[in-house]
Amino acid sequence: MLTKIAVLVSGGGTNLQALFDTGLENGEIVLVVSNRKAAYALERAKARGVETAVLSNYMEPDPAVRDEKLLDLLRSHGVEVVVLAGFLGILGEKTISAYENRIVNIHPALIPSFCGKGFYGLHVHEAVLERGVKITGATAHLVNLGVDEGPILLQKAVEVLPGDTPEVLQKRVMEEAEWKILPAAVDMICRQVKEEKQ
Repeated sequence: MLTKIAVLVSGGGTNLQALFDTGLENGEIVLVVSNRKAAYALERAKARGVETAVLSNYMEPDPAVRDEKLLDLLRSHGVEVVVLAGFLGILGEKTISAYENRIVNIHPALIPSFCGKGFYGLHVHEAVLERGVKITGATAHLVNLGVDEGPILLQKAVEVLPGDTPEVLQKRVMEEAEWKILPAAVDMICRQVKEEKQ
């Protein structure tokens, strides 16, 4: 039996696409949830025949209620592992507690560098270039109540090249690191869940 996965998204869904394209040995994506109605990631999911849902701050402004609704949604689909793939939102305490050690996030830097509040999307790569570091990368980690503080699962380094812009660096980090380690980390957690059930 494959482990059932929900992927949470906010934007284009390139990391979601990487999960689809790589093919997971131990898991199956059964649900894609976005906090933005216009997220192109939802189209990627629909093209694969995966069920989608939207739960935005506008639809439910109360974070505690939104947390409960998300948890209900995940449980109703039998979700066992949650993946944050470019999800620009903060999960609530109930969801994090219910899926302890089963929520995987991908961060576009080598944690503990360039992480925490305010470090997301292009902001990370802008900060990397401003600081002048020569090596950046991506980190797949478990999610806990802190921002980017959960245990690290996998990391991959990427070289910063002369003349890089934040956009160019972002693309290289995605292609060389994020799209490789996210599927591997998700499969690793799915395998653990499968073994726990046996």
